[in-house]
Amino acid sequence: MEPAIEVVEVEGGRACVLAVRAQPGARRERVAGVWNGQLKLAVTAPPEDGRANERLCAALAELFGLRASDVRLVSGERARSKRFRLAAPAAAVRARIAEVLA
Repeated sequence: MEPAIEVVEVEGGRACVLAVRAQPGARRERVAGVWNGQLKLAVTAPPEDGRANERLCAALAELFGLRASDVRLVSGERARSKRFRLAAPAAAVRARIAEVLA
């Protein structure tokens, strides 16, 4: 069984913060599994000028069916371990992650 991914409920359950392990410069974009309690997400964009962060935001919006404006980088701008705020309930995010990793 995969270890639990860190998803923290915020704003009274209207949003959550998701821990993500970035893999910039990958050959293809995909959910690459779990790494130390973080959702490992591979993106093709290089880690230059914030391009990988922008692509991570867009990939998370696509993955969870959100608008681009509903995903915001909270911390880890220049690190591989990042935290994103998603305008979605934590339970819905956990369910979608379980679906993708199954």
